[in-house]
Amino acid sequence: MNEVNIRFNEQGLVPAIVQDAQSKEVLTLAYMNEESLKKSLETGETWFYSRSRQALWHKGETSGHTQRIVEMRYDCDCDALLVLVEPAGPACHTGSYSCFSNRLNGEHVERSAQRFAIINELEKVIAAREAERPEGAYTTYLFDKGVDKILKKVGEEAAEVIIAAKNRNPEELKWEVADLLYHLLVLLREQKLPLDAVLAVLTERHAGK
Repeated sequence: MNEVNIRFNEQGLVPAIVQDAQSKEVLTLAYMNEESLKKSLETGETWFYSRSRQALWHKGETSGHTQRIVEMRYDCDCDALLVLVEPAGPACHTGSYSCFSNRLNGEHVERSAQRFAIINELEKVIAAREAERPEGAYTTYLFDKGVDKILKKVGEEAAEVIIAAKNRNPEELKWEVADLLYHLLVLLREQKLPLDAVLAVLTERHAGK
C-alpha cells in the first residue's frame, strides 16, 4: 500500500488536507494512519484516524456526508497528503460546507483584484449551498428541484442573452450574461463536472489552433 513510502510521524499519523475537487475550497484537515489510508484507497472514500477517540472513522458514516475521493497526492517530503474529493454534504460537524469558515482577525478581506476572482468565489458559494442547503436561498431551491429545473433556467437565460444582444442593449446584455454564467456554474456543480475541465478543453483547442 505504501509504495511511495509515506512518512508517518512518531504517532503513526500523516496530515491529510481535504479539498473540494470542483471548487478547490479547502474543506478540512484531518489525520490518517496507515490503516485509514489503506481503507481510503480501497473504498474510494475518506477514512481518518481520530486522535481524541484513538479510533478509525469513516467520514459520513453517521451523517451521510461522505467524501468520494477523486485524487490523492502527497508532498515533496512524503509527509503530508492532499485529498481531492466530491463531498456529499457539509465537511464540518457544525453543518458548514468547510471547517475553515472563520477568519482569524475577524476583519473583512477584500476580494482579490484578479480579473476572474469572482468566478472562483461564486464556485465556492454554489458548492457551499449544495452542501449546506440553507433554507430560502435561491441556489438551494435549484438543487432541491433538480437538473430539469436547472436546465430550464439555463435555457431561459440563454434565450434572454440572445434577445438582449439582438436588441443591441449592452446594459441588459451584461445582466443576462451574468445570470447565464451563474446558472451554468450551478449546472456544472450538479453534474459534478469541474469548471477546470471546461477550461482544459479551451486550453487544448487554443494550443491546437
